[in-house]
Amino acid sequence: MFPPISVLDAPSNLGLRPASPGAIPGVYQLPRVLREQGIVARLGAEDAGVVTPPPYSPAAEPDIGFRNGAALGRYSVALADRVGALRALGRFVLLLGGDCSVLVGSSLALRRAGAHGLAFIDAHDDFSYVKDRARLAGWFTAAGLDLALATGHGPDALCDLDGLKPYLREEDVVHLGLSRTAEDTAESAVHEFDTSRIPSLPLTAIRARGAKAVGDEARSRLEARGLPGFWIHVDADVLDLSVMPAVDSPNPDGLRLEELTALLASLLASPQAVGLELTILDPDLDPEGHCSRAFTDAVVAAFVQSGRVP
Repeated sequence: MFPPISVLDAPSNLGLRPASPGAIPGVYQLPRVLREQGIVARLGAEDAGVVTPPPYSPAAEPDIGFRNGAALGRYSVALADRVGALRALGRFVLLLGGDCSVLVGSSLALRRAGAHGLAFIDAHDDFSYVKDRARLAGWFTAAGLDLALATGHGPDALCDLDGLKPYLREEDVVHLGLSRTAEDTAESAVHEFDTSRIPSLPLTAIRARGAKAVGDEARSRLEARGLPGFWIHVDADVLDLSVMPAVDSPNPDGLRLEELTALLASLLASPQAVGLELTILDPDLDPEGHCSRAFTDAVVAAFVQSGRVP
């Protein structure tokens, strides 16, 4: 019933700011640690290799407005080429980021084949810009605005690659797991997301109704769009700090591992699910590997529960 799985590495950190001067964000190591946990063999997947990103730079890019903007544009096209080639072979793509900006490349790949949907699992909306845009011009980070970029809200150098803006229509996206802090509301223009056409099933809904029920609703919404398929995006910061401290923005009120598994299993059970990307876990913040082990186990369990893996 389900197509074979291909695992493709996208070890990009181009969309992040350095945690401290001179530091290099460690999320580029995420594919390595998930592979060390046996994710390829445990899923019975094909190893599709890696799309190597350009070097990271902490410098501002005033012309584009985003740190590493030009490099990210080039990388997104290369990533879209590889994802698109795997999809043309009928493969389900498991994309191992990297930071959340890999969505620009994956959504471009989908758009080249026609309109697609997206289940976006993230504690943040990744859509709302800061209130004072002028202050950060040139310093925006694509990993915190990936959903905005994929839906056409940003510079054409990132939003209109191949002349295909937007890669995703807002109404074809379902957001799951939103959990705002007071800082989010104070610093970000959250009304931009709240007044968009993107339906949101936040953490409060998941807690009230259960992860499986909310996952089933998201699946039904996406299937009802009449599209050829949908992609799934997971930012590890959707998980609670108690189980996932190894992210750049630890979440004080997030999902439990079993809730993430239930959400993913519901979505993966749909024949219309064509790919999944995993992002943001930083192995530098997980020296003993506890987080990478738990995250891998949760994802593999979702594939098993969905019926995609025996």
